[in-house]
Amino acid sequence: MAEQTVSTVYFDRPGPRNTARTLEVARERAETLGVHTVLVATTSGETGAAAAEMFGDYGLVVVTHSAGFNAPGEQELADDYRRQIEAAGAKILTTTHAFGGVGRAVRRKLSTYQVDEIIAFTLRTFGQGMKVVMEMTAMAADAGLIPMDEEIIAIGGTGRGADTAAVILPAHAQDFFEMRVVEVLCKPRLGVRR
Repeated sequence: MAEQTVSTVYFDRPGPRNTARTLEVARERAETLGVHTVLVATTSGETGAAAAEMFGDYGLVVVTHSAGFNAPGEQELADDYRRQIEAAGAKILTTTHAFGGVGRAVRRKLSTYQVDEIIAFTLRTFGQGMKVVMEMTAMAADAGLIPMDEEIIAIGGTGRGADTAAVILPAHAQDFFEMRVVEVLCKPRLGVRR
């Protein structure tokens, strides 16, 4: 096929108000492409539980913040949502963020940025959600939870909820620059500086 026309949904504002539509767009494209694996970012677990309900028949991986993200030892994923996600058969990944591990410690201690956070800032020029989908794809790849030889759909967001989805050909963190964003399914339209 020499050419394809695929629509992209652009939301007028980022944030959780777009979660239901983002999941719907991702589900429709997964069905069309025959994608079997879906990643979704979640903080409290609300978005993860909604995705588990919609993608129960897929290989769903729900990616949480690392423990201690906001406070030492704290896990933000609520127990009720964890039970819902697991009951739907989804896997939960809680691990060090690909763009915020030891490099973040260097920034906090020595007030200088490292390459992982520079990559994160660069990806945010496409929106926070795009940074999230690429970061968690590397995390899930490194954990061995996703296939490396087929496209997946990754869903992330800005703050809470979901507002970005992309079709991605995964790569491990050590091979990050081999990762490919095949299609952007939806994202906030970020033309206005706030």
